[in-house]
Amino acid sequence: MAISDWPAAERPRERLLALGAGALSDAELLAVFLRTGVRGKSAVDMARELLARFGGLGGLLGAGRAAQGVKGLGAAKTAQLAAVLEVARRCLREDLRGGNVLDSPAAVRDYLRLGLGAREYEVFVALFVDAQHRVIRCEELFRGSLTQTSVYAREIVKAALGANAAAVIFAHNHPSGVAQPSRADELLTRQLQEALALVEIKVLDHFIVAGNQCLSFAERGLL
Repeated sequence: MAISDWPAAERPRERLLALGAGALSDAELLAVFLRTGVRGKSAVDMARELLARFGGLGGLLGAGRAAQGVKGLGAAKTAQLAAVLEVARRCLREDLRGGNVLDSPAAVRDYLRLGLGAREYEVFVALFVDAQHRVIRCEELFRGSLTQTSVYAREIVKAALGANAAAVIFAHNHPSGVAQPSRADELLTRQLQEALALVEIKVLDHFIVAGNQCLSFAERGLL
């Protein structure tokens, strides 16, 4: 049955207008975005299948071109999804720049999950922050294979000094989906801490992102 044949109170768009976006499920929100389904499937049915296939909204938003092969998701809708993701990233980045990152741990996690959670290869990023712990900028410093990346302390110190940073937050992703620090991760973090301490720049945290998981070294007592 097409959504237009549903009772008005059950249609996603009408529910959103009446109750607000927060009242809708992920599938309903996605159905509003899709607008129409495909033959034999309503937009809500299609949304549920997409969420199951890509592991939720984060996985779908981060799928990029891989989503174009799905029936009902052409180049136009894929581009729109990419735009939605970038808008969300920029909104979170503005929030981080406007406030103290230590007072907004959830915003930091959300920003990193959106940026790194769906990557198929490993990347290492740094959020450079000022003396008031406001984000100056975020840089992707190194990119590696599915299992490892090479990180050079000298390059990180150079980038931090170039940003005139007082502190830094590191993050990298685990495409394997396991958000647990390896021995190499712990060793690298200590080496970076020591190198940056020589130029009086503090390492506030190091996050590991795996899908929707985001592990903090500081909370684990590893810093």
